[in-house]
Amino acid sequence: MIKEINVTEALSLRDVLLLDVRSEGEYGEATIPGAVNVPLLDNVERALVGTVYKEKGPAEARKLGLELISPRLPRWVETVERLAHGRRLLLFCWRGGLRSYFASAILDTMGFTVYRILGGYKAYRRFVNCYLGVEELPLKAVVIHGLTGVGKTILLGRLAEEGLPVLDLEGLARHRGSVYGKIGLPPSPSQKMFEGLIVQALMAAEKKGVFIVECESRRLGNLLVPPVILRAMEKGYRVLLYDSLENRVRRIRQEYTCGPQQNIPALQEATAALARHLGTRRVAELNRLLARGEFDQVFSYLLTRYYDPLYGYPDEPSPDYDLCVNASDMDEAARRVREWITGLPEYGRVKEGESGGDWKYAAGSPPCPGVVPGAG
Repeated sequence: MIKEINVTEALSLRDVLLLDVRSEGEYGEATIPGAVNVPLLDNVERALVGTVYKEKGPAEARKLGLELISPRLPRWVETVERLAHGRRLLLFCWRGGLRSYFASAILDTMGFTVYRILGGYKAYRRFVNCYLGVEELPLKAVVIHGLTGVGKTILLGRLAEEGLPVLDLEGLARHRGSVYGKIGLPPSPSQKMFEGLIVQALMAAEKKGVFIVECESRRLGNLLVPPVILRAMEKGYRVLLYDSLENRVRRIRQEYTCGPQQNIPALQEATAALARHLGTRRVAELNRLLARGEFDQVFSYLLTRYYDPLYGYPDEPSPDYDLCVNASDMDEAARRVREWITGLPEYGRVKEGESGGDWKYAAGSPPCPGVVPGAG
């Protein structure tokens, strides 16, 4: 028997295979994080069925859909079975309509335990918009500050490995937030997918009462950080990392020159974008140095003459921060930050059912209106 559940119930399920049965184009734009795509109709077929729906009505569109799907149903079921490894199935399409209904019926008939998300991906987007649309998150932010190259992202990775609740915005955006931000990284997700990944990370953090995030501006490449995250940063605890210029240059060199040809062409192209800040003659000189592999000289110049003045963070302990940590030994830095965070009054403290900034949807269910199934 097919179990129809809402988005909140769906996101609380464990040990299920989340199946997006929409076309590969829809899936590529955005999906529910963790979903795999096993489309009933590909991009072309979906367009054909849509045209028939508009011109001849839903009955003819259903007939065409069945005609297109039927020959490959055995292979489609085999694919699902191979991916499932005995797990229960959780299905969705665009609006919780015919595609997920048909797919669920087939898989239920074949003996799978099947759940279907009411309202489909559209309902999930409403959930995300509602989650990020509140005035204040039910979590306290711990914001990592510091000059470029001090190892903020490395620290986040260490803390995440130790089970602390991290929101790595640059990692989710696949963009490092600087002029060299895209070098060596895959394409960024869509804005919708970025927001879904943010909500996934925040929901995982809810039982901890805090989330750890690197201080960011509003924009990461072409993606926008949701306003509620920026507000949480403004009100959060402030942790400062500091380190020597030599260590900072070393980290940047290790990160940005590890690709083919040491990423020199990409580094030169990105450096050229700084011409309006540094001047064309200076950029030309920097690019000549890059061509000769003199990375330390280039990165040292960019840090001291551009990035450090731009961000204005201290390079030593400052009373303006709740915690200041030397990052020269990252293992020790991670230990100090971890112990400090786990000792915060908010850490592990979860409230439910209250307003005014308290932890009002700790169980992963923001106060969103109910969603009814659609016809997509």
